[in-house]
Amino acid sequence: METVNITIDSRKIQVPKNYTVLEAARFANIDIPTLCFLKEINEIGACRMCLVEIQGARSLQAACVYPVSEGLVINTQTPAVREARKVTLELILSNHDRKCLTCVRSNNCELQKLAQDLNIRDIRFDGDSMKMPLDEVSPSIVRDPNKCVLCRRCVSMCKNVQGVAVIDTTERGFKTLVTPAFNKSLDEVPCTMCGQCINVCPVGALREKDGTDKVWEALANKDLHVVVQTAPAVRVAIGEEFGMPIGSRATSNMIAALRRLGFAKVFDTDTAADLTIMEEGTELLSRIKNGGKLPLITSCSPGWIKFCEHNFPEFLDNLSTCKSPHEMFGAVLKSYYAEKMGIDPSKIFVVSIMPCTAKKYEAQRPELSSTGYPDVDVVLTTRELAKMIREAAIDFKELPDRQFDDPMGEASGAGVIFGATGGVMEAALRTVTEILNGKPSESIEYNAVRGIDGVKEAVVEAGGMKIKAAVAHGLGNARKLLEKIKNGEEYHFIEIMACPGGCVNGGGQPIQPSSVRSWIDLRSERAKAIYDEDKEMPIRKSHDNPRVKTLYDEYFKEPGSHKAHELLHTHYVKRENYPEE
Repeated sequence: METVNITIDSRKIQVPKNYTVLEAARFANIDIPTLCFLKEINEIGACRMCLVEIQGARSLQAACVYPVSEGLVINTQTPAVREARKVTLELILSNHDRKCLTCVRSNNCELQKLAQDLNIRDIRFDGDSMKMPLDEVSPSIVRDPNKCVLCRRCVSMCKNVQGVAVIDTTERGFKTLVTPAFNKSLDEVPCTMCGQCINVCPVGALREKDGTDKVWEALANKDLHVVVQTAPAVRVAIGEEFGMPIGSRATSNMIAALRRLGFAKVFDTDTAADLTIMEEGTELLSRIKNGGKLPLITSCSPGWIKFCEHNFPEFLDNLSTCKSPHEMFGAVLKSYYAEKMGIDPSKIFVVSIMPCTAKKYEAQRPELSSTGYPDVDVVLTTRELAKMIREAAIDFKELPDRQFDDPMGEASGAGVIFGATGGVMEAALRTVTEILNGKPSESIEYNAVRGIDGVKEAVVEAGGMKIKAAVAHGLGNARKLLEKIKNGEEYHFIEIMACPGGCVNGGGQPIQPSSVRSWIDLRSERAKAIYDEDKEMPIRKSHDNPRVKTLYDEYFKEPGSHKAHELLHTHYVKRENYPEE
């Protein structure tokens, strides 16, 4: 790699020629403050917080976009630099809703940290400020323009990464706003509710719709049997909310905390993931053998489903009719479990702890109420669960070992890996190949569908046939893959997840600042914990899960049965992007 010699704060270093000054500073362990910067997503030099002094330049320069060159001399801490940063930050704060104590991002706010780091104790510029109404119509996301700092990170994520582009800047100068088209609500535009905008927002301008009050109310209602289920990606991220390293597995702590909160039963959504594989695998084999619509595309990700309904309705028949795992579980809890336990299903209150904001929207879909009641009553994000744990004064890191509850508490490694991109595909292949071959597979790890490449492909031979599979994560990559299919590329089976990296990087996961997100791949660190847990599981294939076998023996009879379709399957609808009023 070609390098250049530069001097930064009197230190001579050698760095790659393609570095920016910001990257060079990080290489030298020199901190330069940033606000709008997000590596490979938003590198626009808009906020001017990263200003530095370049020898020979006529003015201060933004380190995040200024390229290094041979002999460059940089100073990051001159009086002029410090004063420019302070003035810039004060101007941003002068038009910011500074209700920090009641803000959802208090103590995890990049603007707040900058004010502390730069020793801002007074705002010299207290001019006019706009008071805008909250956008809280969406079932998933609340937008507060009064806290927006115009960093445009959400705009870049929505447009350039997700390819959805439902928010952008409007007006100019002091009147500039980040908003959906025509200042509509997020609920009135083709927002997929994925929540990636929340994850990259440095302040509290975007947040999930809070459902914790409904859960507290249910837990206090003695007439309700309140149960909770947790998605696989939650256990490898919730520890971050309590100071544990990124990628820590906190399954036992999480279960114990949920028991302390007062839930009657704590279930593992992974069990329903195994159930999903049985239904989805059967559906795939049926379509292949009977000339059905191919490729079959997974339906686990509600953000992806909504994206498809808005942008690619011609692929609706390709979608698996299977409900997502937590919705399947909700239907099972209000039917099979209700009968087995002798509880009126109207008294069963199901809470899903998900890494996803789109699942809040999904839970409200009217077609997901096959028992006559909503399959899932409330969806909480990983962040919301952490809020409840803190509110209950539970010491998360000092909790006894606990296991998920029966009769639905046993899962396979295949269910666990649902949390990472490629995991649904790999789980399905573990089952489908053994069914086609009529014997156990020698190897059950499909490394070709793992990793963070935007689109991954694999050809798997089984039962004398070749199954061509593809995996896409992030809606921008989903669009690329679907365009390939429209242009004639053929596949049998496709997994699509709305969020980059899959559920481990879902819109409801713990928020890490740009100083972490830009230099550590959260997707890989959390996914590694997922795959490590899979390796340790005594059962690693969905069709070997004894709880799922019992469920079919006692209730559904076989995958794809009439009762299974009645409770575990659903349908989708074409949606207008900007419907006329």
